[in-house]
Amino acid sequence: MKIGFIGVGLMGGPLCRNLIRAGKTVLVYDLSAEAVARTLASGTTGKAASSLAELAGCDVVFTSLPLPRHVTEVMLGEDGLYAMLKPGSTHIELSTIDPQTAASLAEAGKPRKIAYIQCTLGKTPAHAEKAEEPMFIGGDADAIARLEELFKLIGIPNMVGSADAACAVKLISNMVGMTNLVVLAEGLRAGEKAGLDAGRLLELLTDTGARSFQMDVRGPWIAAGDFKNRFGLDLALKDVRIGCEMARAWGLNLKAMEAALAYYKEASAAGHGREDCNAVYHVVK
Repeated sequence: MKIGFIGVGLMGGPLCRNLIRAGKTVLVYDLSAEAVARTLASGTTGKAASSLAELAGCDVVFTSLPLPRHVTEVMLGEDGLYAMLKPGSTHIELSTIDPQTAASLAEAGKPRKIAYIQCTLGKTPAHAEKAEEPMFIGGDADAIARLEELFKLIGIPNMVGSADAACAVKLISNMVGMTNLVVLAEGLRAGEKAGLDAGRLLELLTDTGARSFQMDVRGPWIAAGDFKNRFGLDLALKDVRIGCEMARAWGLNLKAMEAALAYYKEASAAGHGREDCNAVYHVVK
C-alpha cells in the first residue's frame, strides 16, 4: 500500500511518524522543509514529495491542514489532487472541519471513485506521538473496514458512522471545553472582586460542581499568570467558530457557545491569538 501524507505539523507529523515507524511506505508533503525532515527522521520508509502531483499514485492520502479551505484548495478543482488520484483510492481527512466541507469532499470524490473518510482527532500531539490519539471515524463504510488495521497503527479508532458525526464529535468537544474555559475565567474574575486569591479559590472549587477539565488544567495556569501557548487561542477561536456555524446550519441557536465565540474573537483582536486559549481571561472584565 502506497500512502501519501499532506501536512506534518503538530498533529499530522506524529501520525505520519507512526506510519513510518510501522514500516509503511509514505510520501510526505508539507510546505515546511523542517517539518518534513523531522518526520522522515523517524524511519527509513518515508520519502519527501516535492509536489502534490507526486502523490497521484497513492492508494491512501491523509490530509492534516489548518483550515477547511486549505483542505478544499489542495484536494478540489482542476489542479486539486482529486483530479489526479486513481479510481479506488481513499482520502482520509484528519483536520477539524465542518460537516458541510466534509460532504463536499465526499461528493467530489464519487465520480472519480475516490472514497472519503473523516477521521477527527480527540487529544494532543503528545497522545498522537504515542499512537494514543482518540480518532472519531466516519464516512465510506467499505473503505473504513478495509483500512481498519491502518487506523490502529496511528491511534485509537472509534467508529461513529457518518462523516457528519466524525466532524461533530470534535467540534462539540472543543465548543464545550472552550465555553467551560470562558465560564472559568468569569468565575475567577468574580472571585477577584470578592477578594479571593485565584489559587485558593481553585482549591475550594475542586470539591464542588464547578470542577472541570479546564479548571484542573488551565485554572492553575491562569492563577500563575501563565499563558504560554499549549493550544492556541486562535485555534480555539477557529474551532468554536466552525462549531457555531455547524449548529446554525442545523437550525440551532447555542447561546452560551455563541457568547464564548464573541469572547475569543475579542481576545484575538486584542492580540492574544498566539497565546494559550486561557488568555481569553484577559478580556473577561
